[in-house]
Amino acid sequence: MENAYYKIYKPYGYLSQFVNNQNRRKNKKLLSEIYNLSESIMAVGRLDEKSEGLLLLTTDGKFSNHITSSKIEKEYHVMVDGLITNEQIEILKGGVEISVNGKPYHTKPCSAELLKDTSHIVERFVRDEKHGPTSWLKITLKEGKFKQVRKMTAKIGFPTLRLVRVRIGNYYLEDMKPEDIKTISY
Repeated sequence: MENAYYKIYKPYGYLSQFVNNQNRRKNKKLLSEIYNLSESIMAVGRLDEKSEGLLLLTTDGKFSNHITSSKIEKEYHVMVDGLITNEQIEILKGGVEISVNGKPYHTKPCSAELLKDTSHIVERFVRDEKHGPTSWLKITLKEGKFKQVRKMTAKIGFPTLRLVRVRIGNYYLEDMKPEDIKTISY
């Protein structure tokens, strides 16, 4: 059987999975509510329920292992609470200490910069402007610990309000909209 490869725009509010094996998540929305794909399909890596954007799907375990390796960059466009400064961005770039599985973990150096043009990001209400200013960042990592970007921005005092993954290696979100799916090649 030939392997299948897709890229999707995972919408906000969905888990990055097709089958729910846990009772405590019974009211959660799964990708199988949107996409009718083979039972052997799996998400490559994850985006948490409150995150959105590019997610790759495949039936190929080797492809999945390659994409989730530390060789492949993942790029996120992140809305944070407050007006972030260059000093704080420099701290992020050098790596910060977060908690992973209850243990301290120092993130690897990453690329981070202020994102001035957000015209490519699909509009979605996050909060009323009266709650204060926000900043958008472009953060590129070669690792992906559980909720890493959210933990990193919170560590420097700028909680993440919105997180959109726009790139995984050479795969881009491009002009896709939430729930879009496209076949890709490997």
